[in-house]
Amino acid sequence: MGDAVKPETLRSAIASAVAELKSYEVPAECVRLGLAPGEEGEAFGSKFRYVLKRLRPLAVPELTVVARKVVDEYDVPALEQILASLGMTGVDGEFKNLIFAANGPKPDIVLCDAVSNRLEIVRNAEYCLTYTRPLDAAGLSWAALVDWWQRTHGQRDRLDASQALCARLAESLASPPEEVLFHTYAALYFREKGHALPALIPQVYLHYDPYTAKRRAEPGPLARQRMDFLLLLPNRVRVVLEVDGQQHYSVDGKASPQLYAQMVSEDRQLSLPGYDVYRFGGHELDRNNGPRIVAGFFRELFQRYDVPLPPSVTD
Repeated sequence: MGDAVKPETLRSAIASAVAELKSYEVPAECVRLGLAPGEEGEAFGSKFRYVLKRLRPLAVPELTVVARKVVDEYDVPALEQILASLGMTGVDGEFKNLIFAANGPKPDIVLCDAVSNRLEIVRNAEYCLTYTRPLDAAGLSWAALVDWWQRTHGQRDRLDASQALCARLAESLASPPEEVLFHTYAALYFREKGHALPALIPQVYLHYDPYTAKRRAEPGPLARQRMDFLLLLPNRVRVVLEVDGQQHYSVDGKASPQLYAQMVSEDRQLSLPGYDVYRFGGHELDRNNGPRIVAGFFRELFQRYDVPLPPSVTD
């Protein structure tokens, strides 16, 4: 989240909104909002302090979840303005599935149930991973992804599962700069006490065009089918990382305004529905300076989105 809104400001706005209820209504409303229960007599003493006390343990991402519940139920312009000032309201729509880490031929995907919007990979499923567990407000952590891998692959030891999953994800990386980004992140965060941090998911299908470029007489409607990396942060915040090689902006060593225009157009189409896009130039992610750049970027990224780093990571 941005620095313009402090946690205490958000807590006060939520508490003020809930304090408009009757004293006897406040305890039940706090429970409905996911806050700790309490005695009715405490609420009669001060409704505002009653709510504020239960909000104090929460960080900004958790406070944002509560605030959204409040504005969905009540007319609270001040709280709506605070949420808008955060600038990151997340992506609309429910999470359905994640098709990622493709390390071979493109999967053939069909819509097997148009009523329920259920997809099925009918060919080349062995070359990609598919995550279909429900996603809660906390996003997708490395711990959750490892747990899914353990259960689907029958691995009992968590460390072995974590290492196996990391190796499998690395197989899908498309260039040395992508390898620098992924392995630097893995070295920093895919370790003990860092598992609560967001999973860095490579080669994620965003759109799907059943035709390959060779089979189309003209460019299709879905230009960027895969994202280089995706992080699913709390509160539906989705961060896309792109690593740009020469193919993104030049043809035969010559600058291509057409390719550049296509790239920025695709970025707009991602940003408008709520994805946050960050780009790296492949040249900056060499094996000498790349790890330092990646480490600094993620420290600032997590600070921006109020993702807490465990002590073992900040040491």
